[in-house]
Amino acid sequence: MAHNESAVRTRRQFLTGVGVVGAAALAGCQSTGDGGSGDGLSGSIDIAGSSTVFPLATTMSEAFRGDDFGEPHSNVDFNMQSTGSGGGFANHFCPGSTDFNNASRPIREQERQQCADNDVEPVELTVATDALTVIVNNDLDIDSITVEELATIWSADEQPELWSDVNSDWPDEPLELYGPSDASGTYDYFIESILHSGDEERSHRQDYSGTEQDRTIIQGVEGSQYAMGYMGYAYYSTNKDRVKALAIDDGDGEPVEPSLETARTGEYQPLSRPLFTYPAKSSLAEEHVAEFARFWLENSTSEQLVAEEVGYVPLDEETQQEQLDVLETAIEEAQS
Repeated sequence: MAHNESAVRTRRQFLTGVGVVGAAALAGCQSTGDGGSGDGLSGSIDIAGSSTVFPLATTMSEAFRGDDFGEPHSNVDFNMQSTGSGGGFANHFCPGSTDFNNASRPIREQERQQCADNDVEPVELTVATDALTVIVNNDLDIDSITVEELATIWSADEQPELWSDVNSDWPDEPLELYGPSDASGTYDYFIESILHSGDEERSHRQDYSGTEQDRTIIQGVEGSQYAMGYMGYAYYSTNKDRVKALAIDDGDGEPVEPSLETARTGEYQPLSRPLFTYPAKSSLAEEHVAEFARFWLENSTSEQLVAEEVGYVPLDEETQQEQLDVLETAIEEAQS
């Protein structure tokens, strides 16, 4: 993984659900480390959390170990798990078992309290922007959806059974729904942006196929003409031939399709969202952990790593500098 050709190939394989990293994703974890030569940095870094941020963390870890984006750090090993944002905080990060927790929504107050109870201090770093994507089968004759229609479909209170229950112009066929589990930050963000977007706060229906594996959502929607799912943009972007993304009508003009550009400009509303990683401040006392956090933020504006390799919107330089300032303050405090 120290050479760019293999690193790029591995990242592509992860996102399409095949190959070495794709196979690791099936188990929800990945370990890197080949005993290669590198600089004086060495040690292991444990990362858990969001399945949405997982491919970005994978890409950054491979670039950090390689020699195409600076000095190689091949003696630093990474152990990653895709657990969902909430699962990562509750079961790994806040108990003190991991150095970073990736998240597709901000940490909650109860999670901060759990961390504090275990003397873990999370440092919030924004690393990219995502366009949460609603997908349907390619053969379904629907190309756009309103926020209200989307909320109705996924509402536990209304829980429509047929597409035509939501819109009389839609097929008189059963809805088949796929999405992330309730341990996922994507699930939480969908609730906040869609189910809580109107005058009432609706609950997410539970009679759907929930999973932490995006490939399972793709497979489910691809396999049923009347299926719907939602996920982060990156995994959809490498499977565009298998499923169709719906344009979102937020009531403020024409429906907008998810893309890097519409997420970048803010046109894709309300499903554009920031992505985060949270290093533990105490872990930043370790030089190899601090250097990886720096590397990630220093490359957070990279079109190649963030946009081309993963499919997210890189940070602008102003936001990047703000995040670097937060990180450097935390490192200074941790190492003093």
